[in-house]
Amino acid sequence: MKRRRLGKELTVSAVGLGCMGMSEFYGTGDERESIAVIHRAIELGVTLLDTADMYGPFTNETLVGRAIRDRRDKVVLATKFGNVRGSDGAWLGVDGTPDYVRRACDASLRRLGVDHIDLYYQHRVDKTVPIEATVGAMAELVKAGKVRYLGLSEAGPETIRRAHAVHPIAALQTELSLWTRDAEVTIIPTVRELGIGFVAYSPLGRGFLAGRFRGPEDFTADDYRKNHPRFQGANLARNLTLLDRVSALATAKGVKPAQLALAWVLAKGEDLVPIPGTKRLRYLDDNVAAVGVELSDEELRRLDEAAPVGATAGARYPERALHALDW
Repeated sequence: MKRRRLGKELTVSAVGLGCMGMSEFYGTGDERESIAVIHRAIELGVTLLDTADMYGPFTNETLVGRAIRDRRDKVVLATKFGNVRGSDGAWLGVDGTPDYVRRACDASLRRLGVDHIDLYYQHRVDKTVPIEATVGAMAELVKAGKVRYLGLSEAGPETIRRAHAVHPIAALQTELSLWTRDAEVTIIPTVRELGIGFVAYSPLGRGFLAGRFRGPEDFTADDYRKNHPRFQGANLARNLTLLDRVSALATAKGVKPAQLALAWVLAKGEDLVPIPGTKRLRYLDDNVAAVGVELSDEELRRLDEAAPVGATAGARYPERALHALDW
């Protein structure tokens, strides 16, 4: 497994593993297989595991903690705070107050069963709290030895700059894929200027770029993606055209569409680390193998033509979730 650096010091595998779907949002999970996926990922050299307190809610951290209990030294453990949910799953808003930061960290440490978190993200920016106050509290966690490195998720350029001035930010996590290229315009240039790494979540477009979903019937009843604007009606029809273009390029390359999509993210720079999520062993090996897919300048040009910035139809989140973004 190749390695990449986030920020100035944190070294991780070139591809990480997103664990969210093991517990929620993408249909019913199987805890036994999910743990097997995490163990297999570690065997393949994947070190960066990504979770959050809200996934489940709360159960995903417990699952990840159980999976790494006897192999903690082999992983870079990343989790997040800020999206507040009730035990019944209710959405309670965003909280970036210093007191909440401290309480959320202690709760995550207990669920994960560890004495420190390697990379601690603010999941969403609390627009009612100065970012300096939130990051200041996060910095206190570093001083206390509870956290090693700090991160932000879905933060805008101004917020990133202000946060980084309080304490070094190692990584900015934001959606990036062939069907979500918005971050290329202002976010990636900003983090590169500041020496911050970029962690790309949903690098397979929530599974769409793997070619598995072509209609509502492909989703289980408890899969939230069927309510996602990009998977509905005329938007889906237009996006399938984009997928077909990418799939044709993958066939010409002799790789799977998902591998081509991941290779595209990896080719964006050594400071970018995609974290494709999967809860199935059969997809994990393919995702990891994408690290070895090299793309020529001509192949990258064709992908840019097949899926240019702004080509995807539909917002990348439902309306309520869009309001939580900082840019």
